[in-house]
Amino acid sequence: MIKFALIGYGRIGKRHAEMILANPDAELVAVIENQSDVELDIDVPLFDTIEAFLQSNIAFDVANIATPNGLHAEHALQFLEAKAHVVIEKPMALSKEDAEKVIYKSLQVHRHVFVVMQNRYSPPSEWLKSLIADGTLGDIYMVQINCYWNRDGRYYHGDSWHGTIALDGGTLFTQFSHFIDVMYWLFGDIKNITARLNDFNHKEITEFEDSGMVQFDFVNGGMGCINYSTSVAHSNLESSITIIAQNGSVKVGGQYMDQVEVCNIPGYTMPQLAPTNPGNDYGSYKGSAANHNFVIQNVVDVLSNQKTITTNALEGMKVVDIIERIYEAGRK
Repeated sequence: MIKFALIGYGRIGKRHAEMILANPDAELVAVIENQSDVELDIDVPLFDTIEAFLQSNIAFDVANIATPNGLHAEHALQFLEAKAHVVIEKPMALSKEDAEKVIYKSLQVHRHVFVVMQNRYSPPSEWLKSLIADGTLGDIYMVQINCYWNRDGRYYHGDSWHGTIALDGGTLFTQFSHFIDVMYWLFGDIKNITARLNDFNHKEITEFEDSGMVQFDFVNGGMGCINYSTSVAHSNLESSITIIAQNGSVKVGGQYMDQVEVCNIPGYTMPQLAPTNPGNDYGSYKGSAANHNFVIQNVVDVLSNQKTITTNALEGMKVVDIIERIYEAGRK
């Protein structure tokens, strides 16, 4: 039985708790949350600081970090210092420098760092990975990623950390880092980045851009672009990836990059894919596919059966690095 502690009991933290409680090989032993008005609807001890929890001497193996983005690295370092494995909700950190500190500490104390990038678990993403890994598509020519979501005053409101530079970091960190992760997972690193960023209708509710158009080359060959916005009216529009390659073209689309819309590869028969989990429903707005159960299972498998980490700390750091470089290019 793998024992989990959870820090952060907001919407994402509650998802972590649900998935830990639903796993027969996992046990949630404590929740840490410093918001005085938190209502704990599960029967586990509640602590208001990491220090108070550690002083309780409750035995645990893993700490799941679901706090605001700007605190991820700090909290990971505290738990690693306590010789625990850590699961870090996306993004791993808000700077490559902080992500490197987490990796360095994990190596010092011989503990694992898992980074939540849930889109890797969706059947269309796994299918794309197989197409590229086995050479079915051949050379990659062009990749276009479109992320058009609705995030308005229902999401960015005055008493939330969302929308701040210090704790949120930017639209690419909070909203779309898991799509950048899929891009990196499929095609590798990028270079020669140019970016145009704009703030259309979030000037009063966020401290950063709401939209961007980014172009780049892949280190491994081919070129790509990311177009993103949280200024879409009323509801999410799409999250899609289009690949133009030597042997054919494919497009995965839908609101959450969950539907194969085009598979045009002569001589190739597309397999029947398992259904994608529905998107997280937060009431007034929607999020990506609810795949946190796969994350918890991967932690259990790694710690119990020496399986491979699905998204390791180095990959988590590379996503942060790519986002930092995009923002640097957008400031030029």
